[in-house]
Amino acid sequence: MAWYWWIFIFFMMGGFGGLANMGRQALATRHERQMERQKLLRKERQAIEAANKPPEPICGCTHHLAKHDKAGKCHESVEQPTAWDENKKPVRFEAGTCNCQQYVGPQPLSQVYADELTDLA
Repeated sequence: MAWYWWIFIFFMMGGFGGLANMGRQALATRHERQMERQKLLRKERQAIEAANKPPEPICGCTHHLAKHDKAGKCHESVEQPTAWDENKKPVRFEAGTCNCQQYVGPQPLSQVYADELTDLA
C-alpha cells in the first residue's frame, strides 16, 4: 500500500482535529477530577475543624448561655409578632423579652487540676 493511502485514511479518521479533540477531552476530564479532589479535601478539612471545636452552649431560644442568669431567665430582647395577615404570617413586630427555659445541654468543661501520674515502684 502506498504512503498516500495512509495519509488519506488518517485524514478520513479526523486527522489532527481528532487528536486535538481527544487531548481537549482528556484535559477536561483531568480538570474535573482535580476539582472533585479539591472539594473532597476541603470538606474533610472542614469536618476535622468542626470536630475539634467544643460544643457551644446554646439555649433552645438560640441565645448563648451567657445571656441567661443563674435563675434561668434570658436577658435577650426578641421581636414578637403583634399583627398577622390573612395567611397567618406575621406582619408587624414589637420588641419584647425572651421567655425561654434554661439551657439544658452539655455544659462546657471547667478547668480541673489533676496530679501527674508517677511510677512509685
